[in-house]
Order: sequence, then structure tokens, then C-alpha cells
Amino acid sequence: MNNHSLHLRQMLFSVFLFMGISCLFGQTDLDAFLSYPEPGNLTSSNNKLAWTFNEEGKRNVYVAEAPDFKPRRLTPYLEDDGQEITQLSISNDGKWVVYVRGGDHGGNWSGSQPVNATSDVDGAAVQVWSVPFAGGEPKLLSERGSFISVSPNSDKVVFTKLGERWVVNIDGSGEARKLFADNGNVRHLSWSPDGKKIAFTSHRGTHSFIGVYEFGARSLKWVSPDFSRDMFPKWSPDGKSLVFVRRPGNVKLKYSSYVWELRVADLSGEGSKVIWKAPKTRKAGFKNAVGNSIQWAANNSIVFRSYLDGRQHLYSVPASGGKELLLTPGNFMVEEVSLNAKGDKLIFSTNTGKDEKDIDRRHIGIVSVNKADMTLLTEGEGVESSPVFLENTVAFLSSTTSRPAVPAYLKDGKITLIAAENIPATLPQDKMVTPEQVIIISKDGTKVHGQLFKSKNSSGKKPAILFIHGGPSRQMFLAWDHRGYYAHTYALNQYLANQGYVVLSVNYRLGIGYGYDFDNPKKAGRYGASEYQDIQAAGEWLAEQKDVDAKKIGVYGGSYGGYLTALALGKNSDLFAAGVDIHGVHNRVPKSVYKSTPDKELVDRVSWKSSPNAYVKDWTSPVLLIHADEDRNVGFSHSVDLSQRLKRKGVYFESLIIPNDTHHWMRHENLLKISKATVDFFNKQLKK
Repeated sequence: MNNHSLHLRQMLFSVFLFMGISCLFGQTDLDAFLSYPEPGNLTSSNNKLAWTFNEEGKRNVYVAEAPDFKPRRLTPYLEDDGQEITQLSISNDGKWVVYVRGGDHGGNWSGSQPVNATSDVDGAAVQVWSVPFAGGEPKLLSERGSFISVSPNSDKVVFTKLGERWVVNIDGSGEARKLFADNGNVRHLSWSPDGKKIAFTSHRGTHSFIGVYEFGARSLKWVSPDFSRDMFPKWSPDGKSLVFVRRPGNVKLKYSSYVWELRVADLSGEGSKVIWKAPKTRKAGFKNAVGNSIQWAANNSIVFRSYLDGRQHLYSVPASGGKELLLTPGNFMVEEVSLNAKGDKLIFSTNTGKDEKDIDRRHIGIVSVNKADMTLLTEGEGVESSPVFLENTVAFLSSTTSRPAVPAYLKDGKITLIAAENIPATLPQDKMVTPEQVIIISKDGTKVHGQLFKSKNSSGKKPAILFIHGGPSRQMFLAWDHRGYYAHTYALNQYLANQGYVVLSVNYRLGIGYGYDFDNPKKAGRYGASEYQDIQAAGEWLAEQKDVDAKKIGVYGGSYGGYLTALALGKNSDLFAAGVDIHGVHNRVPKSVYKSTPDKELVDRVSWKSSPNAYVKDWTSPVLLIHADEDRNVGFSHSVDLSQRLKRKGVYFESLIIPNDTHHWMRHENLLKISKATVDFFNKQLKK
């Protein structure tokens, strides 16, 4: 037998041996676990639905309509080209779907700038498109543009181009034209009900104004200008008045970051009047309210969301002024709020239900705008999110412990799936484990919730991995997440469990879902990193489990999760044997904007002690650093800096750099790359 034949037989034996071992332990390829479709941008108009699907990097617009809600793909994008689709809208007449293609609108900066994740020599663009709901060729409305708003008359689209507002016909006829000029940064567009006017916020540094543009008019109108920051204008149903938020001008005043009020302006007169003023408390502060939740609803009710009673709830106040009414009392949070076309009902996602474990899930609730008559529309062990109204029912995204999110609607009170056929047969739903709820007691007595992933097909002491989410204002669930970034980490945690790891996902303080004091802890972040004690407690909990090898505990996370991963490795290399730090923050010392504070030296000292860079001297565990250099949420420089410090200290690290992609892994190819690198690194470090 020659050497070539012997080598070939050895290769075949190795392949068959690997396949046999994989079958024995029920293992499935990582690509299969990451083959789920990712829905987003769910929107509705009357009895029509539209959403986006990211199917292994191929991003497209899908639609469905009553009575059967059969899904149809509207757009022709069949390449993993890294071009996101956002800002999806259906015109009120149901004839058009409008969207923006390109950019990274989840970024903290430069969201509307092009992303060239394929390194195409011709570059990329951020464009405004429309496509007939009935089907047909998409129409390019603008070669450059973002932040779109469709007229209630279904004939025009307003968008931002080079910092200015432009308008174009929705059917693509005619040329786009500049709408109006303004000295400020224009945001928060709100169409009048008749489609003849647009209210907006003009941000001007220390202050901001509410402006009104009227089609055909030669000048803008300013609504009750003041030495304040006015924002989030919303029209009354008759189009004669506006409600808006007023905050103090941007100066260093006590309580200035908490003080806010709702004001109403009658556009036939001058000035405005206060209809509700928030108490000067942290819980009632504006940073804990969501401006976009403010609506002028039916029955002259103004609705908004606030932590006023210590939980994130919906409130209503009369447009004429008066005391607020708590619409959703209880020990839960309200999220993702929508108002129906009639204006008398609100629908929302919430973490409550019949099961006490629903605090770690999402279900759909409904309530009147002026009465505390909340009821739950869904229940069970799944997650329902992103709700929208249809003419006679509601639609939302629905997932379970083993099935990824897909659009769904209520039919005779039951969840009916839309586009479940888009879940590929390659996705190993039968291999998914059911996450267990665990509650860990942190050092100061705080209860911290987590989700434990482990396979029942293995025995003995196993390596473990702690997963830390980003945000930090996020909550991980006991079922598949509907948000793209965390749909990925849920699938990756499932895969790691399938590979024999015990995986714990921890909902540390600074996240959401457990009340104001948990969501807004003292001395957190750059002010002392108090949330890290929850990470340490979760690692110690894993080390105490009988089926965990305490010497083989890894840790990983991205963004804020990368920050806490780096803190874990710097502070507790004795506990965490290895880590994967994905685009983490490593230096929390404030930028120059904070340098004018009287206690600058104290601020810098506390912030440095809250930074992973401060603990490199104690760092011994190996780490994999992953970062894309077009990251628009965490500067690439954070990883450049940390890598040099680790090199000088002699800490073993590996790196994976993704040129031209962003924080959100616009290409599926890159998502696979970073996932495989994460698994390979843990296998090498924890399964020696």
C-alpha cells in the first residue's frame, strides 16, 4: 500500500470516527443552529402586515393580509451583502410599503452612513425605497436618505438627506425636493392628521424648539419657544393642538436631568400650558420615561410611560390637565407600546402572566387609554413581543424555547403562526434544551435571575460558560429572543449546551424587568461598576454546582457584556478560566465634556477603577478579543488599547478582527465566523 492510499484511509477513518462521535452525543453543526430566520420591523395598516426577514444574511421585506395572512416576499435581495432594512412602513391606503436599505441604524453614531461589509470596490449606499404591497418592482425614491416618515394621505415620503429634510412622491414619480431649511438638528417628525403640516423638534445644543412646517407656506412656525428643551410633539386628533415635552435648558442645575413636564399648545393662539408636571424624583425623571411613548389618544387623553411608581408603566392624563391615572398597576414592566387607529386602546408587551416565571418572558397586554382595565391576550411558556393592531385582531412576534420568533396573530384567542415555513429544516429544534429559571443571591442580597442551559445527554463534571448580555438595558428570556443580536446568542448558548457545556445567562442589575432600583442601581457603570457583583455571584453559583468543573468556567459577552467579561477576567481570573470579549468597553474614564466638573479628579479615579484596563495587572486567564473596525457603538480603539496592555503584561490572547463590518454583524458570514471562533476558543481552553 502506497503512502497516498494509507493517508486517504486514515483521513476517511478520522471522518467516520468524528461522525460517529457526533451522532453518539447528539451534536449538530453550528451552522445549523444559526440557520434561523430573524424577523423585525413588524408593522401594520388596517388588515395588512409587513415585516423584514434576515435569512442567513439575505434581508427582505415580507407582507401578509387578512383573512389567511399568507406570507409573500416583496423584495429581491438574495445575497449576504450586509445591507440592513429598517424603518418599514405601510401607507394608510395599504398600497405601498416604504423602507430604508443600508446603514446601521442600531449604532450610537453614524447610523445613516453606508456600511460596506463586503468591502465592495464600489462602496455601499443608504437608500429610500417603496414597493407596491400587491407586488412589483421596488422603486428607488432617493439614492441617499434615512429617517423616513410617510404622509397620512399615502402620497408623500419625507426623509433626511445630508442633515436636511426632503420630500418625494411615494410612487417614485417626479423628483425629490428639499422641504425646508433649519438651523437645528431636526428630529421627531409628526404629521398632522390631514397631512398638510409636519411638527418637529429642532435641537440647538443648549435648547430645542417645536416647529411646524405647512406645505405651501413660506416660513416655519415656532410653538411656544422658551429657554428650554422642547421635544416629541404629537398632534391632537382634530389637528388644532400639539402636546410636547418640556425640559430645562442644558445647564448644570440640580434635578435638571429629572425635571420634565407635558405641555399643550393651541396652534390658533400663542404660548402653551402645563397639563402635567413630573415629581422631582429619580423614578419620575425624564430619562426613565420614553418620549416616543407619548400619544394624544381618544377621549382627550395623553398617555405616556414612566417609572413613577417604581415599575415601567403606562399612565394617562387629561389633555386639559389633571392628575395622572396609572393604567397598568402591578409588579411588572410595560414595553413596546402601540395605539390603535381609533385611539382608544393601547397594546404592549409585558413580563407578567399566570406563571411566576413570566417575569422572565414577554406576553401581550391591552388596556384602554383612560381606564385601568388591562387584560392579557397571550400566555404560556413562549415569548410574544413587538405587538401591532390589525383591524379585528392583533399581530406580534412569537417564539418558544425551541422555535425562533416568527410573525403571528390571534385567531379565536389562539396564537396562529405566519411564515413558520420560513424556518429551515436544517434548524435542529429537536436538539434545543428548555432553559431553567435560576435565582442567584448577590453579595448585597439582591436577587438576580438567570437562564440555565444544559443537556440531559451528558454526565459527570462539565465545563461551564457564563453569558453576559449587552445593553445594558436588556433582559434575557426563558425562550428564544426576538431581537437579532440576542436571537444569535440564544442560539449560540443552545449550541454550547449541545456540546456538553453548562451555560448560564445572567440578568444582572442595570438591565430591565425587575423594577426601578434594580434597573437603576447606585454606583453602577463608570460610577463604581456595582453591577459586577452580580457577575461574580453568577460565576460562584456555577462553581458550586455538582455537575460543573469549577476549574473550567468560561465567560463571554458582547458590548456591555464584553465590558463585564473583561472586568471578570481582570478581577477574577481565579474564578473564570477563559473568556471571549466581543467589542467590549475597556476604559470608562469620561470624555472631555465631564472635565469641567469641580470633582474631576474623583470622577476620573472612580471611572478608572470601574474600567477593565485598571485590572490588567491581575489578569492571567486567556482571552479571545473580537471586534469589527466599523463598530458604531463601541470604538475599535477600546480593543486596540486593551490588546497592547495585555501584550505588555504577558497575558495570552487571541484576536479576530472583522474589517468594515459593524457592532451588529451585518453579514451572516461574519456572524458564523465570530461564533465558530468563540466555540473553538472555549473548546481549546476548557476542554484540554
